[in-house]
Amino acid sequence: MKAFAIAAIAATALTLTACGENLGKGQPLNVVSGHIVMGATDDRPAVGYFRIEGGPQPVQLVAVTADLAQRVEMHESVRENGMMTMKPLARADVPAKGELVFKQGGKHLMIWGINGAAVRAGKLPMAFVFTNNNNERILFDMVIKPAEGAAGGEAAMDHDAMGHGEDKAADAKK
Repeated sequence: MKAFAIAAIAATALTLTACGENLGKGQPLNVVSGHIVMGATDDRPAVGYFRIEGGPQPVQLVAVTADLAQRVEMHESVRENGMMTMKPLARADVPAKGELVFKQGGKHLMIWGINGAAVRAGKLPMAFVFTNNNNERILFDMVIKPAEGAAGGEAAMDHDAMGHGEDKAADAKK
């Protein structure tokens, strides 16, 4: 019984030590919400939206990856010459104690070729890569939602017209 009590005290001390590592440092960097909207057809990319709460130091989101998708890219919708267009993003700032939001009409993920098993499971495990601590990775399961109706919204947007289908167009001409 005495050995059990000593082991329990040691385990409690280790747990409290681990909890104490963040004392006084503030809220840790964290992906707090997110979802994916499937493309209207199988050949259209899905779109991902999420929110990240910044930790005590400013960082940059430099990549989002998914083993169960063929390709994931960060993009931003911008207005140029009176027209909405999309541009790839190499990184996005996460302010200290602030937030980074990827939402419809702004920054968003483009996700091609999501594995059917992930779609059936209703979630896609993703890794968010940041510029701190040797490219810290935060794992987060993004909920997968069915395609929105054809009326408006980014899910219905013709991404091929914005240069995302150039590879397919070049392959079709061969």
